[in-house]
Formats: sequence, structure tokens, C-alpha cells
Amino acid sequence: MADDTAEVTAAQAYRRLVRSVQAALAEPGGSGPAAAVVLAGPLADADRALAAAGLAGNEPRFFAVVRSVAVIPAPAPGPAPA
Repeated sequence: MADDTAEVTAAQAYRRLVRSVQAALAEPGGSGPAAAVVLAGPLADADRALAAAGLAGNEPRFFAVVRSVAVIPAPAPGPAPA
């Protein structure tokens, strides 16, 4: 089994890939050839990270790690602390 750092790195790479896909698809013409070029880097990063963590082909474990990587919410807007 890979160490926790490699697993977290893989989960973070996957999350970056998902955000990149969402952004590419939100652009006009986002499902065309330009999207493939834009997504090639994040996809390769995610593939490498999955392999390094030993999670390639182990989807249940991988998605458990993805769920465990918490996103820290942005602070609520408001007055600055005094």
C-alpha cells in the first residue's frame, strides 16, 4: 500500500483534473479539440499520481481517499477582525 502522502497527492491531482474538466466544458466550444489539449496535462498528472500511490485499478480505495481530502472553506465575507 502506498503511503498516505502519495494517496493525498493522487486525490489532489484528481480534484485538479475534475476542476479543469469543469472549466474546459464551461467554455464556449469546450467539448472540442481545444479541450483535449488543455486537459492533457491534468490527466497525465492524475494518471502518474494514481500509479505512484498504488491506487490505479483500486477505485473504492481511491474514492475513499478523495472523500477524505477535505476542502477548507473560504472565510465568510464580513468586516475584518479588529
